This record gives sequence, structure tokens and C-alpha cells, in this order.
Amino acid sequence: MTDPQLPSAGVPPVPAAPYGAVPPPAAPAYPQPQVAPGHPQSGAPVHYQAPVYQAPPGAYQVPVGGYAVPAGGYQVPAVPQQQAPFLGVLALIFSLVAAIATPIVAGFAAYEIGRRIPEAFEYVSDVDTLAFLSPARDQVLWAELAFWAGTLLGIAAIVVGIIAIRRRQGRGQGIAALVVAVIAPMIFLVVLVTALSTGTAAGFIDYDYSS
Repeated sequence: MTDPQLPSAGVPPVPAAPYGAVPPPAAPAYPQPQVAPGHPQSGAPVHYQAPVYQAPPGAYQVPVGGYAVPAGGYQVPAVPQQQAPFLGVLALIFSLVAAIATPIVAGFAAYEIGRRIPEAFEYVSDVDTLAFLSPARDQVLWAELAFWAGTLLGIAAIVVGIIAIRRRQGRGQGIAALVVAVIAPMIFLVVLVTALSTGTAAGFIDYDYSS
């Protein structure tokens, strides 16, 4: 029988700690990995399972799946799709007809009206009335038709141009149509007054004062 206080054979004895020495701190205990239970009856091998990491208490937690976008937050506006510029082109055509075609028609009519004014003075003594325009009644009718046609086309160009700008169906053409439709009445008035004055001067020059 071996005495338990005697050292074993082949193992050096551990020296005793000196008096007053502080023993070293104990090593911290680490969590042991979880081992999947095996079936001893079947003899299946036991597999190692890595420990699941858990955040320490008080750490910053991130919700699973990330942060959701708050309701009513800023969102990137969608890029509008480019549409066919049909309305813009239509508005531009209306404005060009109102600014070019109708003043030309009114200019020819006004020139003929001016040429017939000196002849009307022979039959009408009161120039305060429109009776002196009776020799040029056809030309007056054409001038009125050109005026009302230009007015309707100008209004249509403005309305269609605004719709084209709002719907982005020819925005550039719609803006150009608005500009042309706004200056169309001034063009009409300048052409009408110029043609009427020129026709009146030509009428007085060609008038036969001997009769």
C-alpha cells in the first residue's frame, strides 16, 4: 500500500509556496461548446457545434432586416417619361397660323379698303358713319373673317400649349406657341394699320380729281 503523501514514481514533487505568497488568480471558466447528443446504441459519431454568439448586455441592437423607411420620408422622384410632342406641335401650328396667315389675309383686304376710301367720299359726305366703306364691303368682310379666325386660333394655341406643357407632350413647342400666340394680336394690328394706310395713300394718288 502506497502512502498518499509520498510523491509518485517519476513525477517531481511540487515545492511548497513560501510563507506570505499570494496564490495566482483562478483561470476564468469559458462556456463549453454544445455537443449534439449522440445515440450510444447506434454508434454515430458526435459532431462539434459552434457556440452561438450573443451580444453583451447594453450593446447597440440592430433590428433584423435593417431599418424600415419611415412613412412620409423623402423619396427620389420618378423620372417622367418622354411622350410624343403632338399637343405641342398642334399648339405651335395654331399660333403660327394666327400670327402669319391671318395678318396676311387682313393686310390684302385692308390695302383694298384703303384704295376705295377716296372713291367713297364722292357719295358719302358724312364720314362719321361706316357708310363710306360700302364700296369695299367684300374686303371688309374678309378682314373681319381674318380677325375672328386669328382670335380663335390664338386662344386655341394658348389652351393647347398649356396642356402640352402640363402633360410634357412637346413642352418646348408649347412654350413657343404661347409666346407666338401672345404677340400675334400685335402683329395683326401692325399689318392691318400699315396696309390700310398704304392703300389709302395709293388711292389718293390714283384718284382722278378732274372728275
